Amino acid sequence: YAVVLKETGEPVGSCGIMFADGLHSAAMRQGEAEIGYWIGKPYWGQGLIPEAVNTLLDRCFNELALDAVWCGYYDGNSKSKRVCEKCGFKYHHTEEDKPCALMGDVRTEHFTYLTKEQWSDTQDKVNFMEVKNCEKALLVIDMQNVCVGEKQE
Repeated sequence: YAVVLKETGEPVGSCGIMFADGLHSAAMRQGEAEIGYWIGKPYWGQGLIPEAVNTLLDRCFNELALDAVWCGYYDGNSKSKRVCEKCGFKYHHTEEDKPCALMGDVRTEHFTYLTKEQWSDTQDKVNFMEVKNCEKALLVIDMQNVCVGEKQE
């Protein structure tokens, strides 16, 4: 999915849902997926990726009927760790010596985990999905330009 600024339509990052055949950790089971994301440096720290991840969590649990979702971050990437925390993921385990193809090196990766039940409990307290009412709202769109992040009325 593309992460696009709502006000300008400018693409600033990407995010996605990966299933068992493309996942980083061997700990994943059937009925689970992993969320990954990237955002351009000028947009770091603005809350855009947590918004996108929360939108994808809604899709994972309500539309795809998944049981749990994973999200990983590399050692030293405190911003990605913070995204996981903000979105309700809980630390699960660490895997060392993981090849990072995009960077051409080997890294330590920390994995976080969120079950549908845990996510549902947070939804009772805070409705993360009211994207169009957020100050820094964004759209998450798929390749057919279908809005995923806003409720259709």
